Amino acid sequence: MKEIDVLRWGPLGETTVHLCIDMQNLFADATPWHTPWMDRVLPVVARLAEAHAERTVFTRFIPPEDPEEMPGMWRAYYERWRDLTRRNIDPGLLEIVPALARLAPPARVLDKFRYSPFHGTDLAAFLLARKVDTLVVSGAETDVCVLAGVLDAVDHGFRVVIARDALCSGSDETHDALMTLYAHRFSEQIELADTATILANWR
Repeated sequence: MKEIDVLRWGPLGETTVHLCIDMQNLFADATPWHTPWMDRVLPVVARLAEAHAERTVFTRFIPPEDPEEMPGMWRAYYERWRDLTRRNIDPGLLEIVPALARLAPPARVLDKFRYSPFHGTDLAAFLLARKVDTLVVSGAETDVCVLAGVLDAVDHGFRVVIARDALCSGSDETHDALMTLYAHRFSEQIELADTATILANWR
């Protein structure tokens, strides 16, 4: 029998929440923001979410109705991506992919309007009210919204465990660079582990 790997800071328990970032049709379907790896990692993300659906938070990245609603460089960003503002897309693209959406409820769905799920939302208050001190992170994209969420989680003082086989990106190069950054520059605050190891250590 294979020996179970252990996590550096010990097992996971009732103070752990799975934060699953932006696993949406907007990135799964054939849009300009399509993330090619999403299909590949989806079964792994689903396994993680199914194991603790009641302790999972799915986030949705919500573009504005029009670029003019946004401040500063966000306005320029959405001028570039005007075809992906809410005025111009099928609302169904904003939904969580069906394989995960079926888990909510009991999983919670949180809408966000910036990269980080902590910006302009009640996520931090929601977690602290439930005495959560650890986040298991999965989702899309490794080098954009996951990056923003992970760094904000670190700044809030949460223990962060990244499910390295449950992340996806549109870029192999920057995905690999971020995994190196997480492992070497944030090794005291961020743990990297395969989903099988995470589940084996989550009671």
